Amino acid sequence: MTVSAHDVRNALLARDEIALIDLREEAAFAGGHPLFAAQIPLRRLELEAPWRLPRRTAPVVVYDAGEGLVEPAIERLGALGYTEVRALHGGLDGWRAAGFELFEDVNSYSKAFGELVEHHRHTPSLPAPDVQALIEEKADIAILDARRFEEYATMSIPGGVSVPGAELVLRAREVAPDPDTTIIVNCAGRTRSIIGAQSLVNAGVPNRVFALRNGTIGWTLAGQALETGQARRAAEPDADLLDDARVRARAVSYRAGVRHIAWDELTYLRSQSARTLYQYDVRLPEVYAAGHLPGFRNAQGGQLVQETDHNAPVRGARIVLSDDLGPRADMTASWLAQLGWEVLVLDWPDHVALETGPDGAPPARGPEGRYKRPYEGTDNAAVAMQAYLDWEYGLVEQLRRDGTHGFTVI
Repeated sequence: MTVSAHDVRNALLARDEIALIDLREEAAFAGGHPLFAAQIPLRRLELEAPWRLPRRTAPVVVYDAGEGLVEPAIERLGALGYTEVRALHGGLDGWRAAGFELFEDVNSYSKAFGELVEHHRHTPSLPAPDVQALIEEKADIAILDARRFEEYATMSIPGGVSVPGAELVLRAREVAPDPDTTIIVNCAGRTRSIIGAQSLVNAGVPNRVFALRNGTIGWTLAGQALETGQARRAAEPDADLLDDARVRARAVSYRAGVRHIAWDELTYLRSQSARTLYQYDVRLPEVYAAGHLPGFRNAQGGQLVQETDHNAPVRGARIVLSDDLGPRADMTASWLAQLGWEVLVLDWPDHVALETGPDGAPPARGPEGRYKRPYEGTDNAAVAMQAYLDWEYGLVEQLRRDGTHGFTVI
């Protein structure tokens, strides 16, 4: 049985639950796909589908580009217990023939949202040569790297400190306690720099805040040297700074319409079998492994915003976040709410016994079929990096043409 591209679009506009799954390898997916499509290659369907599509009765629509992947996928998903699986009529060509937009790259809607945030909020930024000049004159600045620690360790801006995205409001003032210190937030490209800097602006930290324009890509294109193998991490805040971060982050989440719930209210949400529920602990992996609430999987908050399509492929689902300190969940939730999700924050319950260890996610993918990201590593061609930036600059207009996003910017 098939569904039309118009049926899928209507479900997205109505905010009905739907998972639109691209069965091709990631490199092919990155060449073009619908905005809210998520990618699960056929060869990993049995591994990833039960984890990423937790409700077996959620509507799932699968497609390819004529490679013959759809029929075996429907058969395999049926064997896994999925009961509402359909094929996209005409596959990717059917979507294109309907006149709908195709987006390139991976994590496309999160990246498009970042561009929309900058467009509406005019997030302040500095180009790489200006930041290099500040470093050379030993200006009072703090460079905070909003990527995962592993990415930071691979390559980083000289003097930068690792503060992954959701940690920024929690830890930034521990790194820069003097309000006269200028904070510069970087990532590899644009999105996490923009979202990170705007997080601090939204939270009203007293420091001047800028994004490093175009991240390490812009730094490299400017002919400036990166550091490698660094291990500087932001410390946890003292009690006063923690209280301040809690107040600031809670105010941001409130403005974004995020609701807070208690453990017994979560129990009720878990009982609702007609809705997909994702439950994420947004702390650092080592903190999660040391003790987390039962039923919560781990995704660092900044990555949950950056890779929402991977972590929550069922558009229209509910998301509940947890964080023992609070600010990481509140800031992450504020962005997910702006991305159009129904998102709630669990007030951490002291009476619930914690579990330890990893969350049981499927093993990471290997290099097979992987899209070579022009912002990862240190061996990317300048033409590929510039092309990637040019693509990002055009995303706001492409969102307008597509018309399904439903994003808001507070």
